[in-house]
Amino acid sequence: MVDIPKNKKIILFDGICNLCNDAVLKVIKYDKKDHFIFVALQSKSGQDIITYLKIDVSKIDSIILYEPGVAYDIKSTAALKIMKDFGGFWVLTQVFEILPTPIRDYFYDYIAKNRYKWFGKKESCMIPTPELKAKFLN
Repeated sequence: MVDIPKNKKIILFDGICNLCNDAVLKVIKYDKKDHFIFVALQSKSGQDIITYLKIDVSKIDSIILYEPGVAYDIKSTAALKIMKDFGGFWVLTQVFEILPTPIRDYFYDYIAKNRYKWFGKKESCMIPTPELKAKFLN
């Protein structure tokens, strides 16, 4: 299993998706309390975590928020929990929790299904800058 730092929540993301990479950079910017660490779904560490959690990625084309020892969340629920940890005005995004998960996930899935067409993709996963390297699992 992957060596996971204590007291961190892991965000597994599509490493070749431009939208996903931009979202990771936004999370890093707003993660003032340093709650999160990142790993691309396509990486060896990402695959190890997915196997450990017994997640079938052919059925879940999504961001995964994994809180070791607690649980994992996917899709809109994961996104809302990530934004909640930012604090400040981001707490207002929690208003979307009043919507049933299937409705939130319908919109999430629509964007996810079209993300490559709308935002493009890279040939390989993002390589973090030296300053950001500590925010990523190897």
